[in-house]
Amino acid sequence: MDNQVKPNRDEVGKSTSIIGIIVNSILAVGKIVLGIISGAISVLADGLNNLTDCGSSIISTISFKLSSKPADKEHPYGHERIEYVCSLAVAFLILLVAFETIMESVNKIIAPIGVDFSIVLVLVLVVSILAKLCLFIYYRAVAKRINSDILKATATDSLTDSISTFVVLASLCVYKFTGVNVDGYAGILVAAFIAYSAVGILKDMFSKLIGQAVDEQMLFEIKRKIMTYTGVLGVHDLSVYSYGPNKYFASAHIEVDASVDVLVSHELVDFIEKSFIEDTNIVLTGHLDPIVVDDERVNQLKEKVETIINEINECFTIHDFRVVFGENRTNVLFDVAVPYALIENKNQIKQTIEKRIKTLGEQYYAVITVEPTN
Repeated sequence: MDNQVKPNRDEVGKSTSIIGIIVNSILAVGKIVLGIISGAISVLADGLNNLTDCGSSIISTISFKLSSKPADKEHPYGHERIEYVCSLAVAFLILLVAFETIMESVNKIIAPIGVDFSIVLVLVLVVSILAKLCLFIYYRAVAKRINSDILKATATDSLTDSISTFVVLASLCVYKFTGVNVDGYAGILVAAFIAYSAVGILKDMFSKLIGQAVDEQMLFEIKRKIMTYTGVLGVHDLSVYSYGPNKYFASAHIEVDASVDVLVSHELVDFIEKSFIEDTNIVLTGHLDPIVVDDERVNQLKEKVETIINEINECFTIHDFRVVFGENRTNVLFDVAVPYALIENKNQIKQTIEKRIKTLGEQYYAVITVEPTN
């Protein structure tokens, strides 16, 4: 919920990407040249992978530039989701390299060619492993600091590159000391590592573009902050929508005492909304939800219903509890929040609760809305 890093986010992201371009360019040139000279397809593939990493860093730089554009008429929620789209472009670029590497490696297995082993080649690969590990640590730290998905993806790719380069180095050592040429097989293994990282990025980005749920800690922090305001009795139906790594919109039902003047309660909700805009990177819309707290009959009945709900499932909670008393019939209205894993059974849950409510008295009729918990 902290937005203190936001002002420097774009500059930090662009400078980090530029460092990646420089390091990967040096590694790519060294390994591509040595791969051609030595005839090692795995080394050449590793170098081409570094070359795509340069492209990834360039895409990252463009991403930070475009995603920092302010909201406009066509995009009222801003442009931060561009970072997700650019991450997809990075993943597809990585997949392309994996495919090309597999094709070349298969040809090398069918028609193997000797590899010229050299100390220079070994040193370049060792330096590459260390450089990529350093980039992984650096990318991950910066990604965490500025909450950047594209840098998280690049960090994962850097770690995969280190493992891939180690596989290449191991295959050269095997050839040097045993005479067995496993270069083509090492190339396929390298391609597998490359493809695996790309699939992971694609899965994560598609999930976020579709509308991935925010983490439980954020939901907890939002509810905790709302509950700190005097006059708030409860919070429910909290929904949070992400429009980018640092762009969140939320809505919540804020429970207040029904006996308090509605203008006073409305002013409280307005104050909470403004506080969220000033203190966090979340735009909150609060729904005023008055509840009766001074009717003893309603309170006693609510306690009994809560006991029933807890006996059915400890994970269930109720809110928006209301009672309409009649001469021969009393309607008991409330919402039941259940875990997502059980929402498909909502009809069965309703029937079970309705039967249990009847045990309190034949005059009670439950009017229930079953919804997923949040």
